[in-house]
Amino acid sequence: MSNAELKGWNHLPDVPIQTSPLMQWPPRPIAAIKWWLGGWFLISEKLIIVGIAFVCWTWFQPPLEQTATLSWEWILPMYLRNMVLMASVAGALHLFFYTFTAQGKRLKYDPRPLMKNGRQFTLGGQIRDNMFWTLGSGVFFWTAYEVLLFWAMGNGYAPVLLWADNPIWFIALFWLIPIWESFWFYWIHRLLHVPFLYKHVHALHHRNINVGPWSGMSMHPVEHLIFLGSSLIHFIVPSSPVHILFHLQFNSLTAATTHTGFEGLLIKDQNRLRLGTFHHQMHHRYFECNYGSLEAPWDKAFGSFHDGTVEDDEKIKIRRKRIGNG
Repeated sequence: MSNAELKGWNHLPDVPIQTSPLMQWPPRPIAAIKWWLGGWFLISEKLIIVGIAFVCWTWFQPPLEQTATLSWEWILPMYLRNMVLMASVAGALHLFFYTFTAQGKRLKYDPRPLMKNGRQFTLGGQIRDNMFWTLGSGVFFWTAYEVLLFWAMGNGYAPVLLWADNPIWFIALFWLIPIWESFWFYWIHRLLHVPFLYKHVHALHHRNINVGPWSGMSMHPVEHLIFLGSSLIHFIVPSSPVHILFHLQFNSLTAATTHTGFEGLLIKDQNRLRLGTFHHQMHHRYFECNYGSLEAPWDKAFGSFHDGTVEDDEKIKIRRKRIGNG
């Protein structure tokens, strides 16, 4: 089927969209290995964030002996570090794709420009609104979870993993965190679409029907609290501080990259860095589909998956009517 048959989009990836084979039955080990390699190597968001986490851990992270005592001396630098990271990633993507339009509309999903004005936005415009909630609330809760976890580790309330304890588990955690995050994101996202929470909390994020880099972390403070709460797993699972840095940076920074609105970054007409997923772009347009990510098949299992085909488009229209009349 030609993907051009699905109307209203400037760019469409190959459809039907496929979920990860990691959790499919019967097992498909070769496909799973290819998916894993494609998601991590050679250049990927995940690998870049692993690098950022190690840089922060090595040069910009206070030792656990210091974090055992709450003090602005180490909390404020962490907050400023996260502010710089968020502003750098979302800001650079916005400048490249939207201010300088360096890639034009190539690989851009939605043909429409971002909204400059609108009464629904807190500060009267989409970009200003998104920046306000991302930097004002998002970075605050990101830092707050780091402070909580590093304080807990420093006082022995959360288990600490050293490389010497189990090198294999140390490495495996980087791979497992995005899978755990996929599980968490699906279920809390479904919760946020319950009418009361949607109206009072999640609707703020869904102001962005056509998304840009600043849209990903543009959320109500309650949603930031819930969304970033997946990091509390480190109170149970032995982890290193670098895993916590990676976990919260993965949550926050990939929110910017996956909401870029473009499938990827073109270098010499080749998509060299995958960014926004059409799977989630459709959620912002159709609302009641694709609550999770492609790492795990939760949407398929519970009937909310839109694979980008005309057939699924009709199914989602029926689903939306049913939910709207419920």
